[in-house]
Amino acid sequence: MIWTLLKRLLKRELKVSDEKKQDSPILIWLTVVAFLASMVAIFIYVPTEQTEGAVQRIMYFHIPAAWLAFFSFFIVFLSSILFLWKKEREWDIYALASAEIGVIFCSLVLITGPIWARPIWGVWWMWDARLTSTLILWLIYVSYLMLRAQADAGSMRARLAAVLGIVGFLDIPFIHFSVLWWNSVHPQPKMISEEGLGKGMDPSMVATLMISLGAFTLLYFVFMGQRIQVEKMRDEVEQLKKDHLYSR
Repeated sequence: MIWTLLKRLLKRELKVSDEKKQDSPILIWLTVVAFLASMVAIFIYVPTEQTEGAVQRIMYFHIPAAWLAFFSFFIVFLSSILFLWKKEREWDIYALASAEIGVIFCSLVLITGPIWARPIWGVWWMWDARLTSTLILWLIYVSYLMLRAQADAGSMRARLAAVLGIVGFLDIPFIHFSVLWWNSVHPQPKMISEEGLGKGMDPSMVATLMISLGAFTLLYFVFMGQRIQVEKMRDEVEQLKKDHLYSR
């Protein structure tokens, strides 16, 4: 059911791209309002964490960025499977667009993580299982984009990129469970714990995190719509070039 709803939303975005329309102003304004609300919640509403102090506020950027990176790569995973199965260009576009967005969010994770860690751990980076596996995830999808940059639609390289997009996603469960399988310096999950969803955190922190997550999610769909539109226009330009070449 979730995948059906997601598929309908993505197909709606592709239809918008076909008609050369801009993303809905409502979605863009909702994203702006959501980010303004999250800034108020992060810097005014939520109390300062007693142990870590003000630097802990980075969590409200770090965790949503991580969740959206995982979500982006999940879309790459599903779209790549469907592209290999159905050989339809639209699934290739979804995979490419979501991979680019996922790399942006994953880069934000790798930037905010060390900034948060430095005052707490005393070092910028540790070769911890979760940190290392997250860096590997970033490298996999950067490699994916590098491969895609050399690939024309429908080529063997595009299919190889789809395989890489599928295989790369398998690193995400490893990232999630790494803090449970090994003695990791990375904090244990608090939002999703044995006590229940959000039970390991202060209610105001949970609310702030949810607002920030909502803002990042809206931003993902804004980016997705824009990137789909650009890729569809690029396809049309390439087709016009071919038509002009063959008509000469």
